[in-house]
Amino acid sequence: MRNDNIKNMPDGSRNTIKKRNNRRKQKPAVRILKIIGTIVLSMFLIVVITGSILATALTIYILNFADSSNVISLENVQMSYTTRLLANNPDYDKNDEDSERYALYYSLSANGEKRTWVDYSDIPKHVCEAFICSEDERFDMHDGVDFKRTFAAFANLILHFYDTEQGGSTITQQTIKNLTGDNATSGTDGMARKIREIFRAINVEKMYTKQEILEAYLNIVPLGNNVAGVQAAANFYFGKDVSELSIKEAASLAAITPSPADYNPYDNYEENVGRANDFNLKYMLDNGAISTNEYEEALAEKIVVTGDKDYTSDNSVSVGKYQNTGTTSYYVDETLNEAEKRIAEYDDISLEEAKQKLSAGGYTIYTNINLNMQSKLEKKFREASNFTNYTLSSDKLQSAFIAMDYKGQVKAIIGGRGKKKASRSWNIATMSARQPGSSIKPIASYAPALDKDLITWSTIFNDRPITITKKDNSTEKWPINYSEYGGTSNWSYKNYFTFEMIYRSLNTAPAQIVEKLTPSYSYNFLQNTLHISTLDINKDPNYSPMVVGALTNGLILEELVAAYEIFGNGGKYYEPTCISKMVDREGNVIYENKYESEQAIDKSTAYVMNRMMQTVITNSNGTGRYARLSNVDLVGKTGTSDKWHNLTFVSCTPTYVSGIWVGYAKKAKQISSSEYQNIGAIWKNVFGDIANSSSKTEFKAPDNVQQLKYCTRTGLIAGSNCWSTATGWYKSSNIPAVCTSC
Repeated sequence: MRNDNIKNMPDGSRNTIKKRNNRRKQKPAVRILKIIGTIVLSMFLIVVITGSILATALTIYILNFADSSNVISLENVQMSYTTRLLANNPDYDKNDEDSERYALYYSLSANGEKRTWVDYSDIPKHVCEAFICSEDERFDMHDGVDFKRTFAAFANLILHFYDTEQGGSTITQQTIKNLTGDNATSGTDGMARKIREIFRAINVEKMYTKQEILEAYLNIVPLGNNVAGVQAAANFYFGKDVSELSIKEAASLAAITPSPADYNPYDNYEENVGRANDFNLKYMLDNGAISTNEYEEALAEKIVVTGDKDYTSDNSVSVGKYQNTGTTSYYVDETLNEAEKRIAEYDDISLEEAKQKLSAGGYTIYTNINLNMQSKLEKKFREASNFTNYTLSSDKLQSAFIAMDYKGQVKAIIGGRGKKKASRSWNIATMSARQPGSSIKPIASYAPALDKDLITWSTIFNDRPITITKKDNSTEKWPINYSEYGGTSNWSYKNYFTFEMIYRSLNTAPAQIVEKLTPSYSYNFLQNTLHISTLDINKDPNYSPMVVGALTNGLILEELVAAYEIFGNGGKYYEPTCISKMVDREGNVIYENKYESEQAIDKSTAYVMNRMMQTVITNSNGTGRYARLSNVDLVGKTGTSDKWHNLTFVSCTPTYVSGIWVGYAKKAKQISSSEYQNIGAIWKNVFGDIANSSSKTEFKAPDNVQQLKYCTRTGLIAGSNCWSTATGWYKSSNIPAVCTSC
């Protein structure tokens, strides 16, 4: 526009045009700087506003945590500690109250961790300092949270300054994490956990002293190999009590905490010692927990790690005070099963609830185990030569064994052959019901009939089948096929005395006895008096089940052996148990064996039956003759089920009643008699040396039993004219008449 024209314009228009021209004359750089300044200012305002919003939201979020954060109770910490199984210590001095009466040989806790509670007063100061210096050096100064470390941990969660997650947790916070299992480490979950942990830690510090917090921490800190707490770790890694740990050993345990799998001394010795020297001992020196001389001595000390190396060779039974098992033994398995039942009964809860209480409840269980017997039997059951006549290329024959005393205290259990590979596995001795064969005869027919005075030692039976009337009023001879039960296809029709029928294991006498008793009576005697739990009310009150043990479901070996108690203890039945006493962590008695018994049969009946079953062993035709012992009186009864699917031998010595079963895992698989030893011989192979070493060698006769001569022609008490006699045992209440026919 020309200048003349501009001059003639109004003042306002001239000013507008001048400003526009001036802008056009400005340098481009100035204009760019102004634009950038505007953008930066805008972004700053956006950040401030957004930050304010986020800060407000975070404040509300944190306050909500402060309101809702759970209060952690340290009083219940011990409730999650080891349930201990204890065994009788043969070296116990009854006159010394402070001596160890029991030796720890297994412990169980939540998640299978090995834990043993130790009071703060019993933990050496240098053990406490080893963990404080390396894990939380300002433990005595903060109120539960070390905010310097916490802010660094929060920043790392967002900005990732470090390659690894930075914990920043104090001992108080670690205690809370270990108690609650609340351990998220990354993202929003990790941040939320940290916030919860902070408020919980502050609350815990208000409620408890530093000593109480440290005591809880040192008892639950994970230290590798499924070990938790300094006491259990001292036991496991060094075979010591925590009070016996050196400074170097304390530093070694503290060195485990960053990564228990990578730094525990059993699996990674060099890594553990290196960390203990370079970090933990250095921290203790820098914090004044140890002197320079103590530091140098600790550096020079070479720690000796024991761990599993101190366990028995098969890792199944431990005898030492501080040892635990790896794979549990069959005895431990059964003890745990029984303990769960005892807790369920005491607390009136389900078995599943009882299982949870047992694993975390801190119970002490005093067992009836004989450690030496259990260990010997486990070794015997791993030797194939004890079961076979010759070495087989593939020996899959299974077996089970159980021994108890005459008050039902179970001393040893073997639930299967070979090395046990898993804890709480299938136990044939206590879980599997198998056909008992003729081993049922003493308890289902002979004993109840003798107790009712229906028979005596020398009652004469003709070896003939009986005729039974079925429900449809038709009749049949029983047994139908005599050869199936060990006899011949042709009836002998010979006469035998009662004791002869027993040691020959003929089926016709028990059939005639059950006919007199009635199958229902025999059934009720087994179920109600001897507490056999596997009987079928609809099918088993019949001849085949009650005479030859052809039971619908079979019998459990433990129950069969317990039933035989009556033949060695005066006719009394005691419930079999692995536990003598069980208490909770407060000392309340959950269960105690009061040795309460039921008089199943008269003591005179028991002894006469005992002597009859002695002939099974001593007679040259006795089915159990291969089990005979040289020093100890042995009585018993063999059993062979239909078609040789199961072999059983139940025996009584003056000290123990025991039973063995042999067969295949598949119930229908037949045992070949040409390949395997006689069942009595197998029993002797695995238990003979144990039974033969007993201090009691003979059974004692009661006053109401008499040893008398009887006539071998009539079975009556021998008269003056009887020219063929033998000696038998008789109840004073049921002595036969004197023979006059000779």
